[in-house]
Parts: sequence; C-alpha cells; structure tokens
Amino acid sequence: MDDTAHRSTPYDPSAEARWVPEPDKRPGRTAFERDRARVLHSAALRRLAGITQVVAPMLSDFPRTRLTHSLECAQVGRELGAALGCDPDLVETGCLAHDIGHPPFGHTGEEALDQAAEACGGFEGNAQSLRILTRLEPKRFAPLDEAPARLAPWPGHSVGLNLSRAALDAATKYPWARGAHPTDPASTKYGVYADDLPVFRWLRKGSPANRKCFEATVMDWSDDVAYSTHDVEDGLQAGHIDPAALRSAEERAELFKIAERYAPEAGAEEFGEALDRLHREEWWPRSYDGSARARASLKDLTSQLIGRFCLAAEQATRARYGPGPLTRYAAELVVPPAVRVECAVLKAVAVRYVMQRDEQAQLRARQRVVIAELADVLTRSAPHGLDPVFAALYLEADDDRAALRAVIDQIATLTDASALALHARLLT
Repeated sequence: MDDTAHRSTPYDPSAEARWVPEPDKRPGRTAFERDRARVLHSAALRRLAGITQVVAPMLSDFPRTRLTHSLECAQVGRELGAALGCDPDLVETGCLAHDIGHPPFGHTGEEALDQAAEACGGFEGNAQSLRILTRLEPKRFAPLDEAPARLAPWPGHSVGLNLSRAALDAATKYPWARGAHPTDPASTKYGVYADDLPVFRWLRKGSPANRKCFEATVMDWSDDVAYSTHDVEDGLQAGHIDPAALRSAEERAELFKIAERYAPEAGAEEFGEALDRLHREEWWPRSYDGSARARASLKDLTSQLIGRFCLAAEQATRARYGPGPLTRYAAELVVPPAVRVECAVLKAVAVRYVMQRDEQAQLRARQRVVIAELADVLTRSAPHGLDPVFAALYLEADDDRAALRAVIDQIATLTDASALALHARLLT
C-alpha cells in the first residue's frame, strides 16, 4: 500500500501487515478492501449457503442460512462500525468471516464434531474459522525458504487467505485457546487450536491478553443483533411464534429460564420489564396472518429492533469515549445492560418456539448420528475417502492427532446436503 493510503486511515502498518508479505495487484485499494474482497469471493463463505441457521436449507423455499446471516451481520456491523470511526471494510470482513468455520448442521454439527475430535483437541466453530482463514482456504502459500521459526509448520504450505492482522483479529470472537478462558476454564468457547498457535500469536502480537479488539466487539454485538431479530422474524413468519402467548405468565416463566443463558446477570424481573418495554412499542406485533401488510409490519419490526440495539450501543460508547475514531484497542463497545437483556429475551423466544420444537429435536438427533458415523468411517478408511486437500494433510501428519484433525477438517467443510449425501454413499 502506498503512503497516501496509510495516511488516510487511523490504522498503523502493523494492523495492515500480512503473515506472508505480498505486493498489491492494484495500488490504491486499502488493505482492508482487499481483505473484504478475499473473504467475499472465498469458497468457504459460499459454502455457508448450505449450512443451517434455524431451518435446514432443504426444508424451506427461502430459509435464512449461515450465509444470509453472515451477510446481514456484515451490513449491521459495517454501519455501526463506521458510525464509531472503524474502517467499515475491516468490520465487514470480521462479520463476513465470523461464522466461516461452522460445520454442517450448525451448532448440532459443532457438538457432534467436538466429540469426534476429542483425541485431537476437540472442535469449535470459531477456532475452525481461524484455521480456514489462515490454512485451509487456498489463496496464498508460504515460501519454501521461510525460516521454520516464523512459519512452522507452514513453510511451503497454504497460509489461507493471508488476511491482514487486523482483519484476523476482527474475526476473533474468543482470543484464547481451549481451557484458557479468562474467567471460566471449563468453557467450550475458544478461538484457536493448539496446532494453529503460531499464526494466532502473530495476529495477537502487541494485543492485551484475552481482550477482543474493538472491531471484534462490534462484530460480536452485530452478530447478536442480527440473529436475535431475524430468528424471531423467521419464527413469526413460519407461524411458530404466537405474539399473544408472550403475555402468558406460564410461558414467560419458561422463556425467562432460557434467557438466563444469554444474560446470566439478569433475573425474571429484568426479563419481564424488557419484554414489556418491547410490547409497548407501536411496531411490536400483536398478531401475524401472513398478509402483505403483516409481512411489511414484520420487516418494520426487524428494522426497528436493529436500529434500537445499534443506536443504543453507539450512544453509550460515544458517551464513554467521546468523538473521534475508535479502533483496535483504544475502546470497548458499550452496550447498555437493559438493551442486552432485551436482546437475550429475543434469543430465548427463538429458542423456545423455533429450535425446541419436537420435530427439530428429532432432526438434530439424526444429524448427530450422521456426523458421528462419518467421522468413524472416514477415520478408519483414511486417506481413502478424503478430498485431495485433506488426504494430503492426512499423509503429511506427524502423529495420530494431526491425522485425525485432517479427517475432522474434511467433515467440517461439508454442507448439510453434502454431509447427508456422503453419509448415504459410505454407509448405505
């Protein structure tokens, strides 16, 4: 990048550095414009069109998928980040990439793969995202003559999309390894596998331990905002959510038990007040009949909620840090507690009325079996049955852990449909 581009951004050269240096093809683009384009054009992002969000892609004509969710998250994050002085392309890149490691069947597949991968350190979608961005999505290769101390074990191997340090950091929701959660060592949430620590240490160079960069906090909140509002929209449109039921004392009690997962600091009183605040808004739905007018009102509901949650975070963050660009580690996103509780209630609504339906539970049980059986048969037959990329990783593995990781990588790159098809081909 030329000096003019550097002077036009509040980000320093270290934030724009790439793990493997490479020249610009078209001078004038910023580092973060390049990052956004690389993620947007990646096969890994396109694959998310076939990954479950709430309703499986093959079970509905126009479902939201992990891809549409990522695009919606990116739109929310880009605007919120820009309002706070972040580079909008950087925040959008983090949002586009944040779910890129999700395996087939969404969180159900993630849980099943974690069990299958126990012998090689487990599976976590966020850690898999980093692995895809820095190793599995072929875009750039490290020079063969690089010093092993810098790129081990990557000399001559793929370095993935070779994104900038700031872009990788912006996509990192959990900046720690398994078992290193700053307050809960037993947490199942982490952002890097043991064998990906070299690039993780590089991207986190100079960063405060265990702290997300500002752009990642914007991404994280945009993720919450996007899926909490859109999942409720989908549930209402599909007829799974009855707005009138949300006034029932019994239903509210069950709902608030679920909401505690997302806002453990709140109690039934806070959840009730949050739901009542939403009920009092003129745009809150009283019913839904599927008519054109009802659909328009439903879209307005989503728009109002996104605006409400983002404006509250923007105003609270500005109140604490003042005007001017807020980037990297100069600030932390401030979300008012009452707004977080409202968001938690919406998440609970989607869980109770959409995800906990009996047919969904039966479907998830079948999906867990598919993943477990795929892991078993591919592990026993490897490298046969693996795609060339993963067969090569398997054959190059130094030990059984690395070999198993190659099998897990193969399964994790499948879509819902291709996982079912492969299962049918190998086991029937």
